[in-house]
Amino acid sequence: MREYTRPLVLIIDDFAMREHTTTQSDDLYDLVSDRAIAGKPLILTSNRAPKDWYPLFPNPVVAESLLDRLINTSHQVLMDGPSYRPRKRPGRSTN
Repeated sequence: MREYTRPLVLIIDDFAMREHTTTQSDDLYDLVSDRAIAGKPLILTSNRAPKDWYPLFPNPVVAESLLDRLINTSHQVLMDGPSYRPRKRPGRSTN
């Protein structure tokens, strides 16, 4: 876990794509807490709204504490629009 605390900025892409195990949840809690104490930014990207993250954690107490820190100490940038992936599909005409 220490290696993820070291970078000045840490980016986690596709956060909350699947359910977390108890160990993953605890590690994530420690990571978020350690980075907050050190004053180091954490950037998360997710295809889910923050309200949909709670059921992905097995322990509701850890989920509440972790997500409270993430959600209430963050700047949220919400992006809405069509997916760019269909345009990048192999074999698609570029006309």
